[in-house]
Amino acid sequence: MTLKFGTFLASFHCPAGQNPSTAYQRDLEVIQHMDKLGFDEAWIGEHHSCGNELIPDPMTFVAWVAPQTEHIKLGTGVVSLPYHNPLWVADRALFLDRLLRGRFMLGLGPGALPTDATMIGITLEEQRTAFEEDIDVLMAILRGETVTARTRRYNLVDAHTQYAPYSDFDIVVAAIASPTGPRAAAKNDVGLMSVGATAKGGFDALALHWDVMVDRGAQFGNTPDRSKWRLCGPMHLAETREQAIEEVRYGLDAWCDYTQHVLAAPHFRAAGATFDERIAWVNETGLGVIGTPDDAVAQIERLQKQSGGFGSYLLIHHEWARHAATLKSYELFADHVMPRFQGSADRLLAARDYAKSRWSELDQRQADAIAAATQRHADERAAASNGVPA
Repeated sequence: MTLKFGTFLASFHCPAGQNPSTAYQRDLEVIQHMDKLGFDEAWIGEHHSCGNELIPDPMTFVAWVAPQTEHIKLGTGVVSLPYHNPLWVADRALFLDRLLRGRFMLGLGPGALPTDATMIGITLEEQRTAFEEDIDVLMAILRGETVTARTRRYNLVDAHTQYAPYSDFDIVVAAIASPTGPRAAAKNDVGLMSVGATAKGGFDALALHWDVMVDRGAQFGNTPDRSKWRLCGPMHLAETREQAIEEVRYGLDAWCDYTQHVLAAPHFRAAGATFDERIAWVNETGLGVIGTPDDAVAQIERLQKQSGGFGSYLLIHHEWARHAATLKSYELFADHVMPRFQGSADRLLAARDYAKSRWSELDQRQADAIAAATQRHADERAAASNGVPA
């Protein structure tokens, strides 16, 4: 299948203590850059604590970015559904779908930062069960149904939305380690987004995700669609592998330190204590790529083969390198990786190969034709100078 490409933008701004205003501006510029380069989509996260992931409301951020971009689709990656009343999530999603005229996408999850949940009294033990309850309610409201439902977190009485959708916008559920995401996605017949499961050892997670999608989908009469499966992994590209490694000296350690010592999420944690060990963790485990466009192509081909096929690859956005180098990395990806999987350069390459196959013949004929034309001109001038009519 023809792949789509985009970014999963949490967004990480490590280490803590940066100016949020300039951080948001960089995030905007990344999405604008990707829009111009032809990327398909950008997913924006929701986080409320830990000081490194700085966007608390992806819907507000999407509304800000939308008029400053033209083509790229913008999604919540993700709304932490147990933190919200599902009726208002439905209303806001349908509102954004209409404001963006079909460029909006809705991503959902249980919430990734334990400190977010504990601040509002949601226990970590109930969080995933709550998500499965809430997505059932939300999907019913999005379908136009009237819902009465009571949980410890809300009480809906004849709840319904007054808005109709503008488009058949994509809805996806995020999954990292547990089966919660694929369970909810399969039951509700929506897409799946596998985050950080691209390492070779992580294929156990990918296999779990898709096995749950198939088994759970069958229980509810739904057949999961691999074209709606999105895989997310980190990359930083440069012209050479050595250059890429040198560029990520800027921020890789700070990002790894955040996942190891601040974010209480054992299922999303960097390995290694030194810079070299962390480079090896990215490259040698297959988690991602710090290297060249050819390395990126090889990574995606491996993922296609070992996963059985998926529809989109999302680059987990980070600031391992300085801003200019990060923008260049996306440019290299768009120019040299995307065409390999989208077929956009196939006819160009075929045209080049055809021209090469006829080069010797046509080059000589062209040279002979130019020489003949030059000789005719010379003959005409000589005849004219001798008084011979043309």
